[in-house]
Amino acid sequence: MIKLIACDMAGTTIDEHGDVYVALARCVEETGVATTPEAVQEWMGADKAEAIAALITRGGGVATPEIVQAAFLRFKELLADFYEQNPPVALDGVEDAFRELRSRGVKIALTTGFSRDVAESLLARLGWGLAGSGKGPDDGIRLDAVVCSDDVAAGRPAPHMIHRAMELAGVADVREVLAAGDTTNDLKAAINAGVTAVGVLTGKLGREELAAQPHHHILVGVKDLPALLG
Repeated sequence: MIKLIACDMAGTTIDEHGDVYVALARCVEETGVATTPEAVQEWMGADKAEAIAALITRGGGVATPEIVQAAFLRFKELLADFYEQNPPVALDGVEDAFRELRSRGVKIALTTGFSRDVAESLLARLGWGLAGSGKGPDDGIRLDAVVCSDDVAAGRPAPHMIHRAMELAGVADVREVLAAGDTTNDLKAAINAGVTAVGVLTGKLGREELAAQPHHHILVGVKDLPALLG
């Protein structure tokens, strides 16, 4: 029986209109190297500072700590501007799915390659908050844990964020956990964590691309999780 669902944020539960892709590519290109959509996609779901360093190196640049930090700050600046101009929204059916799952006693966690400051700003825009925190409107989505890449030693595909979500939610058995995401790094992290790995088609990747990775299920979206567990 699944007791905890750990979902990725951008592209899985939240529609941020692909702005994270644009911000990531632009902050890297502003260091003087080129990127490709394929290279950026490869690092979706990963810790953004790690992604920036890898993309700079791949483009032939030198990813010194100072350059990476400056690019990471620029990434957050760009993303904040994009979100101000075009606010993110919950993906279709996600909030209803979360409410249904919580009514069944299933705990809900979010894991993300965003840093804590970016994630909290994004959640505040949506009115989602931690259960018992008192933040957000009374009718907003309540979460049992939110784990960011800067909360752990390494981001995806390492399993640490999922295991940290289990710790925070009080779930000890990986057989009782399902992790859902829209990228190959999401699926790799779920497999590495030993939990049920679910790919969703609400991001940039299609069924064939996700299915090429080890997984347990491919769904149209998080909205289908209640039926999967029904």
